[in-house]
Amino acid sequence: MGLEIMMKVLLGTLAIYTATAEIYTDLPSNLTEVDVIIAGGGTAGCIIASRLAEADPTLSILVIEQGKNNFNLQSVIYPALFERNTMSGSDTTLFWKANKSPQLADREPIIETGGVLGGGSSINWMVYTRGQWDDFDSWNTPGWMAEDVLDFLKKIETYHGSTSNESTHGYEGPVHVSKGTHQAPRAEDAFIQGAIKAGYPEIIDLQSLHSNNGSGPWYRYVSPLDGRRQDVAHRYLHPLLQSGNFPNLHVLVENQVLRILFDGEETKRAVGVEYRPNPNFTKDGHAGDKKSIAARKLVVASTGAFGTPLLLERSGIGEIAVLEQAGVPIVESLPGVGNEFQDHHFVGYVYRTSLEPNETINGMARNDRGRDVEDMIAKDDSQLGWNGHDASSKLRPSPADIAALGPEFQAAWERHFEDTPNRPLMIMGLFNCYFGDPAALPDDAEYATTAPWVTYPYARGHIHITGPEIDDSYDFNPGWLLDENDIDLKSHIWGYKTQRAISRQMDIFRGELTSGQPQFPEGSEASVIETADGPIFSEIEYSAEDDAAIVQYIRENIGTSRHPLGTCKMAPREENGVVDPNLNVYGVPGLKIADLSVPPQEVAANTYNTALMIGEKAADIIIHELGLAQND
Repeated sequence: MGLEIMMKVLLGTLAIYTATAEIYTDLPSNLTEVDVIIAGGGTAGCIIASRLAEADPTLSILVIEQGKNNFNLQSVIYPALFERNTMSGSDTTLFWKANKSPQLADREPIIETGGVLGGGSSINWMVYTRGQWDDFDSWNTPGWMAEDVLDFLKKIETYHGSTSNESTHGYEGPVHVSKGTHQAPRAEDAFIQGAIKAGYPEIIDLQSLHSNNGSGPWYRYVSPLDGRRQDVAHRYLHPLLQSGNFPNLHVLVENQVLRILFDGEETKRAVGVEYRPNPNFTKDGHAGDKKSIAARKLVVASTGAFGTPLLLERSGIGEIAVLEQAGVPIVESLPGVGNEFQDHHFVGYVYRTSLEPNETINGMARNDRGRDVEDMIAKDDSQLGWNGHDASSKLRPSPADIAALGPEFQAAWERHFEDTPNRPLMIMGLFNCYFGDPAALPDDAEYATTAPWVTYPYARGHIHITGPEIDDSYDFNPGWLLDENDIDLKSHIWGYKTQRAISRQMDIFRGELTSGQPQFPEGSEASVIETADGPIFSEIEYSAEDDAAIVQYIRENIGTSRHPLGTCKMAPREENGVVDPNLNVYGVPGLKIADLSVPPQEVAANTYNTALMIGEKAADIIIHELGLAQND
């Protein structure tokens, strides 16, 4: 099997690095109608387009992506450069600014999502984490239970990692999961051993869908042969376009879908879209004329947890009060649109380590700290095929921890976790990098970051339009830390103490960065230790004042894991659902949604894997509904 897998990787690599087929920024004048329009060229959108084209090459398909082509972009294909995508001025990312939030120290947090062909798959951190078996069952939706989606989870991947449960992994899929071409075994082992000392065992395969409450290796969406990112555009779409065998597969980039078009007030069938050039990519910075294109069979909205609800609302689908206030004629009343926003919020904490430069990715994004990234690219340095993340964990608190968090937390635990041992409270891992300006560091040591995040946040937010045009402002409240009884906040308090207990017992521990830790009262037992000769094994007894310092740091620094979902949830209409189990928008024939806006509940994982599954599952639904002949 090993040789066969490596040959597939090699063939995929050759397909990627041949010259790209033409991808339009302006459609040919004679292309005015297609069978299927996919609004959004993100993770699910690229998969759907590719699978439909493979099922029937005569089917005419158009993908419209607001961002640019991602083909061979350095910040996309080289894993070590992923941070460049979310730095200020990036043209591969969309930056969604939230309303000012008093509970977040009056900050306006920003959530970044993919703004380029391939969507989030082109800019994410490439960490391979999959939801728990119970996560999919918790969606409580026919056809989407864990047993139903398992084959799609396997279809996605060619898994190169260790496992004790081969039956839950795939070995022939387009997306390779491996350690890439570089790793830092000292850091991986240090985190896992630190977790063991803190009371959490090592687990061979944390991503078996069943494993929980321990730490283990962190694989990544990176080729084991050439070290390239496994984004959907390069793994699904570009090879088809370059083959020349799919002349009816069209991709339009740098154009924004403005609204969905309908055939009349009575049937309200989706029959096309209105779009325009994205002014961020035009020469003069101005949008061009609005244009439209018809869809004979289907329109699929796939612009993400932010873009899709806004697209629906601009099209007249949503909560009546929102539409009326925005001045948009009502097509269909669906109060769930734009609500139930969920995200994995996290807080980063920074540690001084004994790691060497080749054991971190510090300096890669900014090309500083002695790095020469252009030279590394010229030499195809193996370290470019690494994302700096080698160890992770899925953890649950002990009975004593639960009791210490108070009666409200205890009650929540008993309702949602006690009888489901498959569900972790938090995920935390070691990132061999410092996400900040290196000028803020006190010395030349290599600093690393832990980032615990809440797996199933209780808080809910919203995203809505305020006017009829795409250029009008939006109303976005993430809702972080606004849940009843502060369950999310208490989870973060536990997360801080747990990650610190692990980090201080790592063999590579050499201190704590003051600015990357809570500011504890002078003389506190919990005070930061800036430099150390090695690990510290003593336990910390946190006082009420220490807890207050932790809370303040959380409020001032909590951010996004970039896993937004739930804003057009799949649920019964009477429960504010927006789509049914076949992803049809209620009351609007000819319109489906396929992206991360549809999951009704978060998963205990980075959400790329879930988005991949949604793309494959959606494609399968559409192929069967259209009666397409599937190729073996």
